Amino acid sequence: MTKLFLLDPERSAAWYPFADCRPIAELRAGAWLIRERWEAIADGETEAIFAAPHLHGFTEDGVPQVTAARTVEGPAIVGRGAFAPAGVPPDLPTGPARLVNDGDAVGWWVPEGATWDVGQDEGEDVSLDGFLLRGSYDLVTALEHMLVADTADFTHESGDQLADGSMVIGDPADVVTLGAMVEPGVVFDVRGGAVVIEQHSYVKSGTRLEGPIYVGPGTEILGGVVHRCSIGPRCRVRGEIANSVLMGYANKAHDGFVGHSVLGRWVNVGAGTTTSNLKNTYGDIRLDVAGERMETGLQNLGTLFGDHAKLAIGTQLDTGTVLGAGANVFGVSWPPKYVPPFAWGSSGERMSRDGFLTVATRVMPRRQVAFTDAVRESLGRIYDHATR
Repeated sequence: MTKLFLLDPERSAAWYPFADCRPIAELRAGAWLIRERWEAIADGETEAIFAAPHLHGFTEDGVPQVTAARTVEGPAIVGRGAFAPAGVPPDLPTGPARLVNDGDAVGWWVPEGATWDVGQDEGEDVSLDGFLLRGSYDLVTALEHMLVADTADFTHESGDQLADGSMVIGDPADVVTLGAMVEPGVVFDVRGGAVVIEQHSYVKSGTRLEGPIYVGPGTEILGGVVHRCSIGPRCRVRGEIANSVLMGYANKAHDGFVGHSVLGRWVNVGAGTTTSNLKNTYGDIRLDVAGERMETGLQNLGTLFGDHAKLAIGTQLDTGTVLGAGANVFGVSWPPKYVPPFAWGSSGERMSRDGFLTVATRVMPRRQVAFTDAVRESLGRIYDHATR
């Protein structure tokens, strides 16, 4: 078994709002986390993620140690956290190797007896399939590149029989339910890709699922139209949601449209909230993060919701909006395109550290996640970094 280490990209505006609140390797690209994709390539678990200092000691179930970069001794793979591998593991040589994708180094093979340090980029080139993300916004692009194949992989498994009264448009073999409860009256349109629903999830009558879609364990789909989405564990979803990524533990349990967006963990979207995902000019979308503007090259992009962001009912979000981690948006129906982390309302105030942690202590146990001392310390460091 090969040791695996993941190297997060250097902190930049392109990775907001998630650079503030979690390792980039813990973002969801297609159906899987980037870390999980690397683990499939290495055929083993990640020993450590090398990330920015404010994320050292990051605490979340299933996440390996997050620490400063250090010397790696082989045999090991060091992967870039901004690269989402796909396909089969490469054939590795006996000597050091650069794992490359379209000419870019996306990882390094460190054979037994060799070592690797940050900045080291030596060895023969070995091709690795996958998708290199330019920033958080490219998680939407990754859906187009990866979700069809990700969900198709599940069709080789033997799923549960669908309830009488369900309707399938396309090949019924492309509907895969694995210990989920699906009420009669659900429509599965799998002409564009498979629909996969993991164990302990629940889909309510009146829902239309248009593949490719991945639904993680324990998620509830409560009605409406879901199109081309990757939804992590323990989410609640209702209304119209399209071409979007939900990291997990997010709440969009009411009507309203969310499109071409990325929702971090513990996000709560108020009833009637709507995102714009296309400019009236049909032009490419720019992001503005704390005064720094950047071109995405995307014609469709909604909102990037940082972890623990909360929105009041009826919020209208402009094309290419970035909501900082922990932002609590209320008091204005149309907030600015950039909301700083831990903002309180719309008047420029900031949520207090104790106030943020108090809300987290109330929210997380509602999804059976313990608010431990380690979680408190981790979230406290994130708050301190983002508000300094």
